[in-house]
Amino acid sequence: MEGSDSLKKSLSWLHGVINGKIGHGLEVIILQGLRVIHAEKGFMRFDFVVPNAVLDVDGNWSFGALASLLDIIGIVTIYSFANRVISTVDFNVSYYSTIKIQEHVEIESKVNANRGKLMHVVVEVRRKGNGEVIAEGKLWMASNKLTFAQVSKL
Repeated sequence: MEGSDSLKKSLSWLHGVINGKIGHGLEVIILQGLRVIHAEKGFMRFDFVVPNAVLDVDGNWSFGALASLLDIIGIVTIYSFANRVISTVDFNVSYYSTIKIQEHVEIESKVNANRGKLMHVVVEVRRKGNGEVIAEGKLWMASNKLTFAQVSKL
């Protein structure tokens, strides 16, 4: 893992959310089992086995849970790049395939554009093994000057 202050803070925040120390119970359920494989400023790769708690009525990964995961990973990736708290202002998800519970996926996120206070990140979910794209989230996010520590005090 490439080191930078913003990267360390973003990963620390993510681990806090995964472990239920930060955020709401929903994030803990959605991110259950998420593992960081590679992280550098503005780029991250994750390993994930879809947990039973996020299934839909057909036994697939719920679209809502998948969209929430894409948003959270987008936030963490942009924070690693900008060292700022961001808000999602535009969120587009393309679903290409379904995936069953307990299937293994790889998730990759990358900051693609920096327009000052407006940044763009793409988060892609692929089936582990054959690399089939399951979903792709494209997020535009606006930043402010607050850090995670300052927001948690509000």
